[in-house]
Amino acid sequence: MMKKTHFLLLLSLAALLVTGCDFFRALGGRPTSADLEAKREAIAARAEAEHNARLDSAAAIEKQLKDSLEALEAHLIDSLSNTKGAMVRSGNLGGLGETRPTSRYCIVVGAFRSPENAARKAQRCEEAGYPASVFTFKNGLNAVAVCPSDQLGETVRNLKALRGSAICPSDGWILVSD
Repeated sequence: MMKKTHFLLLLSLAALLVTGCDFFRALGGRPTSADLEAKREAIAARAEAEHNARLDSAAAIEKQLKDSLEALEAHLIDSLSNTKGAMVRSGNLGGLGETRPTSRYCIVVGAFRSPENAARKAQRCEEAGYPASVFTFKNGLNAVAVCPSDQLGETVRNLKALRGSAICPSDGWILVSD
C-alpha cells in the first residue's frame, strides 16, 4: 500500500510538473494561462484601436484647422490687396527674377527702376538698423525689402510700425512671395 501511495504521489507530482498550474486551474473552472494571454492581447488590441482612433481624430482636426487658416490667410491677403496696394503678390509684378525672399512676406520700402537707387535705399535701411534685401522683378523694378517673416500678422504689425519711421514711405507695402 505504501508503494501505491508513493506511486500516486509521484504520479501527481509528475502531472503537476508536466501540466503546471493550468491543469489545476482547468479542474477548478478557472481560466488557463492561454486564456489569460488571449484576454491580455484583446485588451491591448482594443487599447491600440482606441489610440489610433484618437490619432485619426486629431489628424482630422489638425487638417481642418490648417485648411481654415489657409482660407483665412487667403482672405486676408485678398482683403489687404484691395486696400490701396498694401499687399501685392510677386506674380502681379511679373514675378521675381533670380533672387527671391527667404520668407513668405516682407515689407517693400521702395521700388526703383535704377539698381543704384535701390542699393542706396538698402544702405539707408541698413544704417537705420533694418537688414534690407533688393529683389528684381521681371518687369524691371528693383524692390528694397525689410522685415522678412512667414507670419502675416507679424508682417502687418511691422508695416504699421515702419510707416511711422523715416525709411518707410506711407505707401510701403507687403510683398507676398508666390
